[in-house]
This record gives sequence, C-alpha cells and structure tokens, in this order.
Amino acid sequence: MFKVGDMAVYPTQGVGVVEDIEVREYSGHSQKFYILRIVDSDMKIMIPVGNVSNVGMRRLIDQQRITGVFDALAEPAPSGKVASWSRRQREYNDKLKTGDLLEVAHVLRDLYQIGTGKELSYGEKKVLEQARKLLVTEVALAEGAKEAQVVQRLENIFH
Repeated sequence: MFKVGDMAVYPTQGVGVVEDIEVREYSGHSQKFYILRIVDSDMKIMIPVGNVSNVGMRRLIDQQRITGVFDALAEPAPSGKVASWSRRQREYNDKLKTGDLLEVAHVLRDLYQIGTGKELSYGEKKVLEQARKLLVTEVALAEGAKEAQVVQRLENIFH
C-alpha cells in the first residue's frame, strides 16, 4: 500500500514519511513494518503492514476533500446545550483518533466557536492546538503550500 518516500497520516500524530519497510521477527514470526517518521516531531513509529487500516494510517487528503474540510470549518457549530468539558474532551479525542481530517476540522471549529463566547480552559486550548496543528500540517503538505498560508485561511474563517 505504501512505499518508501510516501507521505502518510497517522492519527493524533500527524503526517509522516515512510522511511523504510522492515521485516522484524517477533515470537518466531516474521512481520513487515512501515517505519514512519512524523514530520513535525521527528518521532519514529513502527506500524505492522497488516495493521495499517486498524490504526487508521492513510494517504494525505486530496484537493477535493480539502475544499470540504474548509466548508465544514465555515459552518456554524451545532447549537444546543454545551456538554461538560470532560465529556466534550472525550468526544474531541475520539474524533482526533479517527485520523479523519473532517472530524479534526469539526473539533477545531467547535472549539474556536466556544472560544468566542468564553475563555477556553487549558485543556480546551491544548486540544484546539493539536487539532489546528494536525489540520494545518496536512493541508499544507497536500497542497504544497506554506503552513502560514493555511493558518491565514483559518484566520479568515474564524475572525
């Protein structure tokens, strides 16, 4: 599915480059692993080739889906009673773990809109920054743009 040099998205960690495909032996069984180096943090992750879909590793988003992500960011957040922070945090983390950039965009939009009405807590700010980083990095790499350009597009939507 992936080859050395390909870019891939690993949920909650962001975009990485497949640096190698190694065969390792565990408990007498040989298994192939992707060695993924995360672009933002330089962290390396080993993902069993057969486990890629289970962990949510995927290719970068395409241009058509990027348009849908920015459309979702511009939509008003669903109105209604705001759940407690602990419940929202659990929901936000579940969305981030999917690795789906549209879900990440929903988290970002919701937190930006909550932040217009009140000061965000430390935990909310951390989740907002994680969602923002995941979205900005992937969109910039997918479009061949600078991260500052993507940040400017976000600022234009939210301010």
